Amino acid sequence: MTRPGTHPDSGRDGERSQGELERGEVVGARHAPDSSIRTGGSKHPLHIRLFGRNPLGALFSAPYLVFVAIVFAYPLGFAVYMSFFDYFFTAPGAHVNRPFVGLANFVQVFTDPAVMQSFLNVLVFLVINVPLTVVLSIVLASALNSVVHARAFFSVSFYIPYVTASVAVIGVWLFLLNQNGLVNQLLGPLAPDPSWLINPVLAMPTIALFVTWKGLGFYILLFLAALQSVPGELYESAATDGAGKVRQFFSVSVPGVRPATVLVLLLATITGANLFTEPYLLTGGGGPNGASTSPVLLMYQQGIEQGHPGYAAAIGIVLVVFVLIIALLQNRFAGGRE
Repeated sequence: MTRPGTHPDSGRDGERSQGELERGEVVGARHAPDSSIRTGGSKHPLHIRLFGRNPLGALFSAPYLVFVAIVFAYPLGFAVYMSFFDYFFTAPGAHVNRPFVGLANFVQVFTDPAVMQSFLNVLVFLVINVPLTVVLSIVLASALNSVVHARAFFSVSFYIPYVTASVAVIGVWLFLLNQNGLVNQLLGPLAPDPSWLINPVLAMPTIALFVTWKGLGFYILLFLAALQSVPGELYESAATDGAGKVRQFFSVSVPGVRPATVLVLLLATITGANLFTEPYLLTGGGGPNGASTSPVLLMYQQGIEQGHPGYAAAIGIVLVVFVLIIALLQNRFAGGRE
């Protein structure tokens, strides 16, 4: 018999509910976050934590890591070592005393007017070259992206100066920009005196224009590849809303190639900071009176020509820090979270 007020199956329901509750606790425990994850711990084996779940990827990337270690990491570390010594090169196998000088080389770097002038020169170069490179390359890439016929021809035409030997191209520019060159003849009384590459004010801006022109093809191809990955539906939607070509460029193209823009900014900055060939050949080694000397050119003069590699290494370390600061600022203000 059952007690009044109770259902005949209430006992079984209670047992079933209790069983379901216990099973629910087991399932919930099975799917609950592991305590080691909540506390930041890890139960993965050491080889998984080091090489990931697919060690084959680490194997494939090993040659590049070795290349970076040999070509970049070791020379940078050795340059840091050299900068703290009165270092000089000797014949292979010779053992000489290279005294430790501490921060003396860095003190000389920050008190040498020639070094400060070289950094000012490269800053002027970057202010002209980097914005010109970004603006011209994205505009020309957008124009190429809208071309239906002969796109490959125009792309190759822009790319030819980039792959042409600098010595050959510089010879043409010297012919155009010398005192009696074609450019001055066309300008007539408007031609600068002294001429472009021997003018203390115009020498570095002229080099910046030359480098912009020569490297433009490479950056155009980067932007062209990025533009071709922007969905065409975005342009169609913008056109439906009444946006013209200019509005589509600023509202669709520019935001769509933002990662490529950050990459171009970084590459142009690094290339400009390592400027050497152009001032060495165009102005005869940084003339006039150091107005076009770059830090890398000054490193060559101090380390190779004058035999002060320790001092040259200190200039190089300061240059690396200078480029890193600029790159971080670019990534902060142009790259955002990316």
